[in-house]
Amino acid sequence: MTVGPGDPLHGRSPHVPVLLRPLLAAVAPVGGVWLDGTFGAGGYARGLLAAGATQVIGIDRDPLALQMAATWAGAYGDRLTLVHGTFSNLADHAPLDGIVLDLGVSSMQLDLAERGFSFQKDGPLDMRMSQDGPSAADLVNTAAEETLADIIYTYGEDHASRRIAAAIVRARDAEPITTTLRLAEVIQSVLPRPKPGQSHPATRAFQAIRIAVNTEFDELSQGLAAAELALKPGGQLAVVTFHSLEDRIVKRFFQLRSGAEANTNRYAPERAEDAPRFTLKTRRAVTADEAELAENPRARSAKLRIGTRTAAPAGRSENAALGVPMLPDKPKKGRR
Repeated sequence: MTVGPGDPLHGRSPHVPVLLRPLLAAVAPVGGVWLDGTFGAGGYARGLLAAGATQVIGIDRDPLALQMAATWAGAYGDRLTLVHGTFSNLADHAPLDGIVLDLGVSSMQLDLAERGFSFQKDGPLDMRMSQDGPSAADLVNTAAEETLADIIYTYGEDHASRRIAAAIVRARDAEPITTTLRLAEVIQSVLPRPKPGQSHPATRAFQAIRIAVNTEFDELSQGLAAAELALKPGGQLAVVTFHSLEDRIVKRFFQLRSGAEANTNRYAPERAEDAPRFTLKTRRAVTADEAELAENPRARSAKLRIGTRTAAPAGRSENAALGVPMLPDKPKKGRR
């Protein structure tokens, strides 16, 4: 991110939040109370404060993020408030002038081998954003083979899910799988060697297990509904996603809430039209330009969507309507 001399943390930002420049240009946070629902290393919160937000509430489920921020947050005084929790409860802080959500795992978490999110470095198989509750190792070593296959297929869109799940069960029967590299090796052993330019064979399975451990899709759908409740008329919701499943949910939410969804089936009954609860800032997702990609290659897969809250009453939000990936209730033969 770019900070100016007026920012108390000028020159001290160790992590680069993606799409910060286009986000700030679009929302223009001059005054008001904003909420950064995925605080992380504080890059978006600092950017909002430097751009003119009166106050920012920073929420993170990871206690480490708040511990690290304690060394510098005091420089902002009452303008920055830190809260340990999940953004699904952000309506507790209503009314708000703006909300920013940066979904998925943070670069800070990825870079710490001991957090167990990445197979690039060996570490304990953990993946818990909140550092409590069942870990990835618990899931991998206790879940039924069919459950593992469903998780990897539904949350990772990996068509080799049954093969991977079977390999995990065989490996754990011999010895519990407790490290990231061990899990990656097990997955890689039953998949073809990647061609040049392709991602690591374990990428999709790791993503799926992380999503399951942290109930990320339920958190997202609840957070979007909470944002609709919490925002003032004219308030803005900006969401950054990093993979297609997340982006699909956010895109669908804004389509439904803005009345932008087209009825593509002419034989389907007409839907009752609600008053739009958001207007869209942009029809298409904003992506990183060449300058940002040169600075931060992790921005390549990022997409930014922004909506402005109307005065219409908040409505109900259902996972099925948003297209939230759901694990099957019962095993189905021949699914893959």
